[in-house]
Amino acid sequence: MAQRYRLIGANGSPYSVKLRAIMRYRRLPFDWVIRTRAVLPEIAHIKPLLVPILQYPEDGSYHLDSTPLAYALEERHPGTRSIMPDDSGHAFLSHLLEDMADEWATKIMFFYRWDRPVDQDYCSRWLAGESQVPAGDAEIEALAKQFRDRQVGRMALVGCDAKNAPLITESFRRILDLLEAYLRSGRYLFGSRPALADFGWFGQLSQLATDPTPMGIMRNTAPRTYQWVWRLDDASGVDGDWLAPTASLPEATLGLLRLCGEIHLPFLKANAAAVAAGREGFSFQACGHTHAQGVFRYQVKCLDWLRQEFDALTGPARKRTEAILAETGCLPALLS
Repeated sequence: MAQRYRLIGANGSPYSVKLRAIMRYRRLPFDWVIRTRAVLPEIAHIKPLLVPILQYPEDGSYHLDSTPLAYALEERHPGTRSIMPDDSGHAFLSHLLEDMADEWATKIMFFYRWDRPVDQDYCSRWLAGESQVPAGDAEIEALAKQFRDRQVGRMALVGCDAKNAPLITESFRRILDLLEAYLRSGRYLFGSRPALADFGWFGQLSQLATDPTPMGIMRNTAPRTYQWVWRLDDASGVDGDWLAPTASLPEATLGLLRLCGEIHLPFLKANAAAVAAGREGFSFQACGHTHAQGVFRYQVKCLDWLRQEFDALTGPARKRTEAILAETGCLPALLS
């Protein structure tokens, strides 16, 4: 097998384009393979059959999950345009914000994608058409309806239905406000080069910048953020430096961490408590709103991983990071 990775994914998958952008930035050799019906026989044995799927060049093995894959690529290609800040404290904060993007901002993406007919129609046809190339109009329409009905039917389970809209839409507005203000003079969340956190937010925002309703919101209220997304899609020409460990973090980074303390970590804690109690659903309060949904065991693993990483911090990095987490309201959830 040629010494190139094969990245199997979909343009409508925030996690697929996130990993693709990471590999482009790191200048790792890979081929982008869209998951069409022609590819399905090759990957049918993979469980769960989710994208992105990264096939390693040495042995042809297949690997899943964008965040573990980002870390695996760091181990496989040390020193090659790393996306992990040199300071271990900043590296942890970057992972924390990336987790917020992957597990909370994905609700924003899912809500806007499937809430309104205009988005449902556009996105279902886009996703169906890409997965079925080549296909006739009737085949695409039938698959689009099937896909749309399934996704809309899952909105309450994943916490993206109308009763959860106030918190979801407020968090989207606040995220855009933070990024838009920062991008007047700044570049990335931990310096002048992108970190794991930047790519996590890129993945979700890339979809919001494509789907009709949120694309309009971004273009009208956050044009710099909209442009930042498309620049980060291929940052292979970007060079830069990390913030010094003792430097003040950008206000956007601190603001996202405050949102993490207000919304994301309480969400992860409530989910973990419900799973531990054997409940099928849970609710929590944030920003004056109630959020309710079904439990997800994967997000228990996310919280455990974050706590383990935080526990591993030592010395000055631990002290600096603990102070930032306390200031932004994130510390209690990570100590529990």
